[in-house]
Amino acid sequence: MVKAEAEKGATTQTVLTSPEPGTVIHPVYSYTDEQQKMIEDLRKFTSTIALPPSDPYYPSEQRWLSRADTHPRYMRATKWNYADSEKRIKATMEWRRDFQPDLIPPDEVKIESETGKIILNGFDKDGRPILYMRPGRENTERSPRQVRHLVWWLERAKDLQPAGQESIVILVDYKSCTLRTNPSVSVASKVLHILQDHYPETLGRALITNLPFILNFFYKGISPFLDPVTRDKMRFNPNLLDLIDANQLDADFGGSYNFEFEPHSYWDQIVKACGIAPDGSRVSTSTNTDSDLSASLQALNFDTSSREPCLSSNSSDSGVESDSGPVTPTTPRSVKNSMSGRKGPNEVETDILEDGTTI
Repeated sequence: MVKAEAEKGATTQTVLTSPEPGTVIHPVYSYTDEQQKMIEDLRKFTSTIALPPSDPYYPSEQRWLSRADTHPRYMRATKWNYADSEKRIKATMEWRRDFQPDLIPPDEVKIESETGKIILNGFDKDGRPILYMRPGRENTERSPRQVRHLVWWLERAKDLQPAGQESIVILVDYKSCTLRTNPSVSVASKVLHILQDHYPETLGRALITNLPFILNFFYKGISPFLDPVTRDKMRFNPNLLDLIDANQLDADFGGSYNFEFEPHSYWDQIVKACGIAPDGSRVSTSTNTDSDLSASLQALNFDTSSREPCLSSNSSDSGVESDSGPVTPTTPRSVKNSMSGRKGPNEVETDILEDGTTI
């Protein structure tokens, strides 16, 4: 329906919560026996420092620890330095207990979204959710709530990742941005700290468009806070259609998806798609039946054979470097329906490799 409306030049308020049919997830990681052992050792370590079941945050922490990508991402981020991985994941566990990013009530940050300065909508050609950021639409004064708002969106982008996808796209549009609406270097550095330290290996691409010359100093200011891996993933004024299908790319950026932002409709769709309760916890999705899921997958007819194996850390794909660390390449997996391929909010996630190994 969204595609048909776009072709007619009409607008739509329907949010894209599924990748294009035929999308093949990329990159997909497989690991050597030694690497799998290190991942499992890291799982055992986090189990020894996890909260007790009596703690109110225990269910949320266990949900995060049970995600298939949590422990592997920390191993890759440290280039398989096990001691560093322990330190980093322990620091994140402590941060999550304090910040509780997965329990931010929607109403706490809803006011920040009234102008659409951050919009989660669509997927790139590799199945990564796209997080649009438009600093020119800033509508509030600088405050800790702005940071919590951004973290809320990072969590929602993780929610919309199809099975097998571990990263997201952040597209920053500086059209209409001024020195007043642009984030300060201090706020930007704090956000970068959270992204790099507590969401490692989550940024797949950072695409910056319409950057005015006067804001070049801003990127010079935050450059010292960027690790080399993050810096290498940044692209300035790229041809977005090389990276994102037209049907998934907002028409403002050259796509055919004519999305009309209406704050209340948009917010309600995102909260429902991600299964978020008013208190920030998760709404159970156990009412979905196996037949419903099978029908959805069959209707989407996703392709499983149209991509080359994913590239190692020293190679690039579509001009984007892969994540750090020596990882055995494997054939990318086909994306599933974004609602059926993702795990339910209260379900434990596992990742089954092609040889039957669970990581």
